[in-house]
Amino acid sequence: MSRDIRPQGHRPAHTARRDERGEGVISAAIAVLIMAFIGVGMWFAFNATFQHTAKNVDTQINKCIGQTNPSC
Repeated sequence: MSRDIRPQGHRPAHTARRDERGEGVISAAIAVLIMAFIGVGMWFAFNATFQHTAKNVDTQINKCIGQTNPSC
C-alpha cells in the first residue's frame, strides 16, 4: 500500500485550519464597519439635536435677557 493513498473521508488536521483562515479577520472587519455606520448615524442625530437646542437657547436668551420682558 502506498503512503499517498488515504482512506476515503480522511482529511489531515491541517486542511481544516487552512479552510477557516481569515474568518476572524473578515468578521472583525464587518463588525468594525457596522460600528462605524452606527457611529455616523449617532453623530448626525447628535448634531441635529445640538443645533436645534442651541437655536432654542439663543432665542430664549435674546427674548428674556435682551429685552425687558416680565413674562420670563
